[in-house]
Amino acid sequence: MNVKTLYRKRIIPPECTHLKDDVIVEQDDEHIVTRWETLNPKTEFSHGCSCYFLQDGIKVSKMYRQDGALLRWYCDIVDFTFNEAEASLTVTDLLADVILYPDGRLEVVDLDELAEAMERDLITKEQMTSCLRSLDHLLSLIYRDKFDRLQSYLNRLGL
Repeated sequence: MNVKTLYRKRIIPPECTHLKDDVIVEQDDEHIVTRWETLNPKTEFSHGCSCYFLQDGIKVSKMYRQDGALLRWYCDIVDFTFNEAEASLTVTDLLADVILYPDGRLEVVDLDELAEAMERDLITKEQMTSCLRSLDHLLSLIYRDKFDRLQSYLNRLGL
């Protein structure tokens, strides 16, 4: 897979955004690493980097404050659709997220939105199943102190 263009698709609210300013730093058949600035100005963070784990349905992002200090690791559970003709990858956010803070705190968020999406038939049974399996895999890595395996892709590149 040779990705040249990235899109972020949201279910709630429904939108598809071309990530035209994201820079693909590295890619292979299992991972894509990007660096980016926030799409809309935010007071909490200004820039970051992400690693898309194409086989696992996980996007791990490292978010930084304006002064360069690490704010948090943000993990999205996602689905990938590759368009070979356009060399584009659409990353659909399946709503469930895990946030890890530098002090060790962990939050699992947006499960209410996931339930709402299922109730309103905004996601398929297959997407829900994939989301829950990917979330379980991610949490298993975190709880077994193996999250560093996911962090290493960004850390190795100095991102």
